[in-house]
Amino acid sequence: LAQVGTWHCRWGLRRAGRCLCQAEGVRALWKGNLTGCLRLCPYSALQIAASRRLVTLFTDELGHISHWRAIMAGSLAGMVATVVTYPTDVIKTRLIVQNRLEPSYTGILHAFYKIYHQEGLRALYRGVSPAILGAVPFSAGSFFVYISLDKIWQEPIVQFTPLQNFINGCVAAGVAQTLSFPFETVKRKMQAQSPWLPHYGGVDVHFTGMADCFRQTVKNKGVLGLWSGLTPSLLKIVPYFGVMFSTFEFCKRVCLYRNGYIESPLNYKLTPGVDQSLQPQELRELKRLRRENFEPRKSALEN
Repeated sequence: LAQVGTWHCRWGLRRAGRCLCQAEGVRALWKGNLTGCLRLCPYSALQIAASRRLVTLFTDELGHISHWRAIMAGSLAGMVATVVTYPTDVIKTRLIVQNRLEPSYTGILHAFYKIYHQEGLRALYRGVSPAILGAVPFSAGSFFVYISLDKIWQEPIVQFTPLQNFINGCVAAGVAQTLSFPFETVKRKMQAQSPWLPHYGGVDVHFTGMADCFRQTVKNKGVLGLWSGLTPSLLKIVPYFGVMFSTFEFCKRVCLYRNGYIESPLNYKLTPGVDQSLQPQELRELKRLRRENFEPRKSALEN
């Protein structure tokens, strides 16, 4: 709401929450939440699948990938996931900015149907340009911060504790979100603005496109207007990424342990006698061959 610039947010975060609850009830704090949850699964799946494919394409013959290629792979994967799932993001924004007691849309399907028939297919992709452009600083910022934190901790990444991984994720997300937030603000304003909605969707400036939205926001709100709503956004995304990064690292340890590379999922102590350059299927095949060679030798000794 702060990014769009609705009337609730003219006096700060705390008063905005109080005004919203008084006007529409406590349930208004969860407007659009179901749409966001439904969008999260396909978005994450597409992003991970595209990222793995792009990393494979950008990796050289020796299996190495440069920082810039890794950033490019992450950015392109984010762009693919954003474009495919973008209509659900538009619907989520429309459901959030509308008055819950006098709704223009009664639900996700009704919003999709009404936007498509009243405003056309292009309305479901309104604001996709700043969303795509914002993926670059977000990916670059989070990647560079995350890989640089081992210098701050003065130890390799593989030795980080769960708490360190959580802090790393929080810091990386905070920096990345701050860098890309102007694009996020413009995207939300473009998604919300519609002549079919009361007060043009509650947007605080009127514009004709992405560049004009940047200009009008700076003209009416100042440069800092592009970061309006950053605080509640950080309160949401920072712990989210902290939990995600720490969970990812723990799951990676579990997989390494299950495949026999490390002795325990609680640390990164390498298993003695295991070639760490082998692929999981190669390691399993080697273990199988060793067992087959060992069993006949054992039976011969017994005889």
